[in-house]
Formats: sequence, structure tokens, C-alpha cells
Amino acid sequence: MRSEQWELYKKAAKLQPVREIPIALIIDSPWIPGYLGISHLDYYFDPEVWFHSNLGIMQEFPDIIVFPSWWAEFGMAIEPSALGSKICFHQDQPPGQSPALFRLEDLDHFSPIDPYADSFMAAALHRYQKQKSRILEAGYAIRMATARGPICTAAFLRGITELMMDIADNPQGVHKLMAFATDAVIRWLKAQVEVVGASIEGIFILDDIVGFLSPKRYSEFADPYLKQVFRSFPESWVKVYHNDANIAPFLEDLSATGFDVLNWSHNLDISEVSSRTKGRICLMGNVPPLEIGSRGSPEDVKASALNILRKTGGNGIILSLGGGVSPGMPKANIMALVEAVREFQSA
Repeated sequence: MRSEQWELYKKAAKLQPVREIPIALIIDSPWIPGYLGISHLDYYFDPEVWFHSNLGIMQEFPDIIVFPSWWAEFGMAIEPSALGSKICFHQDQPPGQSPALFRLEDLDHFSPIDPYADSFMAAALHRYQKQKSRILEAGYAIRMATARGPICTAAFLRGITELMMDIADNPQGVHKLMAFATDAVIRWLKAQVEVVGASIEGIFILDDIVGFLSPKRYSEFADPYLKQVFRSFPESWVKVYHNDANIAPFLEDLSATGFDVLNWSHNLDISEVSSRTKGRICLMGNVPPLEIGSRGSPEDVKASALNILRKTGGNGIILSLGGGVSPGMPKANIMALVEAVREFQSA
């Protein structure tokens, strides 16, 4: 992000008055290679392609806050690769991964992760180390450390179906797994902070698997571990949580977890989210990313964005999609978000 973009995002995140409504889009490898007409393998593994792809996107969309900005990511492969998962790469889509923990009791044989040595964590840290000066020289900075959340990380290691069954059949074993996963998340975030340095002033946690839980199981298996992650970093930092699964059953509890900004699914109306969180957190959302963002017209995108802005009055909002930018979203639809903010603020 450019410095002025970060200051704007930071103020909005902390619910301070802002001169303009920020527009921030989660832009990463599901979208970037297809938009630029390059292969996913080149984007992931060629540092020059990665650098110029990110720089080009930020220069092409100067009014959009690319979030989290300069993300050295390999699809969703970083955390599972460090946990021992098999990773399968493809030319034209993000990689897949398979579970590595076949029995909960085998967790005793897993060592704590070492982000500086383990698989794609080490590769991403190397990318940050080599590119951070170049990014600064281009007028940008890496502002966020980013990780999948504890439940998501546990599901990578165990498998989603197996984890859900374990929660019912072996809750004590799941707590042991959650402690291991939470430690891994915190280690990974702190390694990014150490390598990138003082420009980082926030963390971004993505954990959709939380949306598979009932309110009771959320309280037991997600809430304490999410809080541990967020409380491991300075209170003054910007903390962002993404979950575009079903957060409705425990929405009130989420706002006390310790993050500043919620990015959630378009399936939950912003008026309800605002009412149930009582203005305690900034809402980053929530134009439908696929049905409207990718498949709709610019007029559809603008209408959806204006509806969101009118429902909030433009307060406590960072305009975004209800998730990341979906493959195929055209430039005209991204620019429609800019047009919506300009029209709303000039009214």
C-alpha cells in the first residue's frame, strides 16, 4: 500500500473519521494471473513476475486499496506445506493440498513449525526479504502479516470432515490440535513481522472453517484460539478477520474477539451485521463477489455498492466484496466501485 492508503485504511479500521470512504479489495492469486494472462506457476515461482504483477495491479487501480498488499502467497499452500501436506500445483488455478494428520494421536510426533525453514513459509519469507527494499523504492510498503486462522490450519492438517467428526468424538484431542495450530499461526505471523520489519502494523487472519461450527462449538473450539492470535500482537495494530462462510450463529461473539475489521459473506445483509455488532467493529464488505462482482454488469456492481453505502450512511464501512476478488472480475466492475463511492459522497 501507499502510505496515504494505509493511513486511510487504518483510520477507518479504528472507526475514526475519514475524509473519504476507503475501497479495499482482497486481491490475490485466484484473480491476478487470470486477469494478467499469466500462469499461476509463473506468478508463484518467478520473483520478477510476482513483483511486476503486483506493481502493475496497484498502478492500474490507484483508487483501490489492494489488500493485504504485496502478499507473498502460494494459494492456500503456505500453512499446509509447513505442516507436511502434499501440495499439487497447476498452470491455471491455485494449488490443492491434502491432509497430513491421519490420526489425532499422531500429533505427538509433529514438531512445532519453523517458519524460517519449513517449506513455503521459508520461500515466502525469502521473497519478502529480497523484495521489501524494492517495494519501498516503488513507493509502497508491506503493512500486514497474513495467515490462515487456527481452525482453518487445523483443518488443513486433519481434513475438514475428519476435524468436524473429531469435535464430536474427541474434543480433548481437538483442543490439543487447536493449541498446536494456534502456535503455528502465531509463529508464522511473527516471522513475517521480523523479516519485513517496522512497516508492518497489522495482521490479517482468514478462517472460513469457523463458519462450520454451532454457537456452542464456536465458543469452545474457535473463540479462545482466535483471541489468542489477536492478543499476541499490539493493541494499536490493525487486525482484520475474513470469514465468508456462515457467521450468523455467533456474530455477536465475533465482535469481542479482538479484531478491528470484519470481511464477511454477501449472504448476510450489512444492516443486520451492523445492528448485531453494535458499531464495535469496522465492516469491510460486502458486494457479492461472484454473482455480481464477476458475473454482473458495472451497473449491477454500482447499484449493489450504493445500496451498501446507503444502508450504513457511509459510516464504519470499508467498501469491498463479500470475500476476495473472484476469478474473471473485469476492470469495469472494479471501477464501478470507485464510481459508487464518488456518487455517494457527492450526493
